[in-house]
Amino acid sequence: MRKNLSALKALRQSKKRYLYNKKIKQKISYLERKFKKTLLAKNVDEVKKIYLQLQKALDKASQKEVLKKNTARRKKSRLAKKINNLLKNK
Repeated sequence: MRKNLSALKALRQSKKRYLYNKKIKQKISYLERKFKKTLLAKNVDEVKKIYLQLQKALDKASQKEVLKKNTARRKKSRLAKKINNLLKNK
């Protein structure tokens, strides 16, 4: 490891960003798991609530550049399809 100050500062920044991004991604994955569980339980009202939370988290993540825009959009689209399939089958 280099010992100049700029390299040490870059290392500190990198660690800080990693932890920040990890926290946001963990929240998204938690909400995705929760969404899948409620989808299997076919609880429509709860699924809609979780979808709104998940949509908000994905939008914030793409805004903060934790996720790329198209990744967030693709995930939201796939989740919306699942909700629509649930509503059609019910």
